[in-house]
Parts: sequence; structure tokens; C-alpha cells
Amino acid sequence: MPMTPQQIVSRLTGAIAFPVTPFQRNLALDVDGLRANVRTILTYPPAAIVAAGGTGELYSLTPAEHLEVIRIVVEEARGDVPVIAGVGFNATLGAALATQAESAGADGLLVFPPYYPNADDHGLEEYYKRLASATELAVLVYSRDWFHPGPALVERIAANPTVVGWKDGQGDVRRLQTLMHVVGDRLRWIGGAGDDLVPAYYAAGIRAYTSSVSNLAPRLSLALHDRAAAADAAGLRSLMDVVLPLYAFRARRRGYEVSAMKALMELLGLYGGPVRPPLPEIRHDEMPLLREIAEAFRPWTAQR
Repeated sequence: MPMTPQQIVSRLTGAIAFPVTPFQRNLALDVDGLRANVRTILTYPPAAIVAAGGTGELYSLTPAEHLEVIRIVVEEARGDVPVIAGVGFNATLGAALATQAESAGADGLLVFPPYYPNADDHGLEEYYKRLASATELAVLVYSRDWFHPGPALVERIAANPTVVGWKDGQGDVRRLQTLMHVVGDRLRWIGGAGDDLVPAYYAAGIRAYTSSVSNLAPRLSLALHDRAAAADAAGLRSLMDVVLPLYAFRARRRGYEVSAMKALMELLGLYGGPVRPPLPEIRHDEMPLLREIAEAFRPWTAQR
């Protein structure tokens, strides 16, 4: 049985793994690679694991592939770690993806903004209401890209009984602090713009974050939480020496936030594979720098 929304909330402290969806060279889903990657992540169990999230290239997946990814992650998690499924696109397709994720055994949903970037607050409120009511699963709202709601809209979205969390994907800590102040403990607030922002998120009072680094080094993602939660500034700074060069590389080109993770995984003996268009592959002349970054992560990684 899936966890209740209240049970999900109680588990969301610490690092939440945000795995890639590995593809074969022909861009078909790499089922065996996905299983192996999830097993690597679970060697240092996270607070939860998001299947088919942003790093998991949700927007490139067919509904059938989405279902397969959710099933695999649920099977590998074996009920020990909550599985949260990425959903979105539009109200109809999003609800269908939510329903099939529930049938596959997911414990919660991470709802992406809809396809239309010019929606007014009424339309957005209705979109989140429909997806939140599609199942009985816990819903985390993913605020990313163009979706910058004010406190009034966030409060109305949070009125849906299954909406229990808010994942920030923009890294605007000033805006996030305002939302947290107005809405309060009604939602579990999750830092979601990158492992590099853990110091800022935790200084603002957040105690959960989604980790792309968990793909490479799940032990490091847990250490980031531990040292930030303990206000260990020196220890956290030493971890940032590993993390910050990666995020500087990711910022070089749009789409590198996924491409760089997959390329690094390949360098470290994990399963990344190519990205699907329109995401770009890493340029050949940038690979030496990426190899240097990989060496900094190597002491933290488990290889296949």
C-alpha cells in the first residue's frame, strides 16, 4: 500500500534522490541501467526518490516509458524508501500519469508546471486542483521555470488536502522565505534548485532538498544534509569544494544540468547514456574539465 500524505511528510527530511533516466545509444530506455543506478543510490538510502523528475527527463518520456520507470524504481525501493513520481504537461495527461503512477505503487507525486506559460492564477489553481484530486497520493508542487506564484495562490493550492509539499526550483531564497513566512508549516518546504544551494536553503530553515549529486555520490548527498543541519560551516564548505565546480559547469549551457550529470556518471562507471533532444550532449572540448570534476567526486562514489 502507498504511504499516506501524512506519512510522506514525516519522511521528507534530508536528501531526496533525483535520478537520471538512462538511455541506450539508440535513445531507448536502459532498463538494466536504471535498476543498477537506483541500487547504487539506495546503498545510502535517501529520504525519498523521485522517479521521472526533471533530471530524469520527464518531458522526453512517453506515457508507457513513464510507467516503466515508475515500476522499476518502486520495485527496487521495495517499500523501504518512498517513491515520488514526476507528472505534468496538462491537466488531462497529468491526471492520467498520476493515476498510472499510483497503480504502479508510487507513494507521491511531484507536479510540474503546465505546458502553457501564460496561465493566470485561476487556470493554475484549477490545474493543480485536478492533478491533486486525480489520486489519493501525496502531492508536492514543483515551482520551476516560469512558475513564480505569490503567497495568495500558494495558499489556495495548499488548500487541496493531498498537497503537502513545495519544491523550489528557482533558487530565489528571498521569494521562498516570503512564501514560507506567509504559508507556514502547512507545507513541507523543499530546496530543489541544486545541491550547491544547500547552505542557503538550510540557513532559511529548510531541512530537505532534492539531490542530483545522489546519482554520482549518494553518500555525499547525505553528508550535505548532515553538515548543513548541524550548522557545521567548515565541514559544509569542504563539501562545496566538490559540488560548486560541477554546478559552474552545468551553468555553461542550457540543458547541461542533465547532460553533465549523465556524462559524469559514465566517467565514474555508472549508467548515464545520452540525453534526448532538445537537450545537448557535452561538447568534446569540454570533456577534459568534466574529467577533472569527476576525479573530485571519485572518493565519494560507488562504481559498477
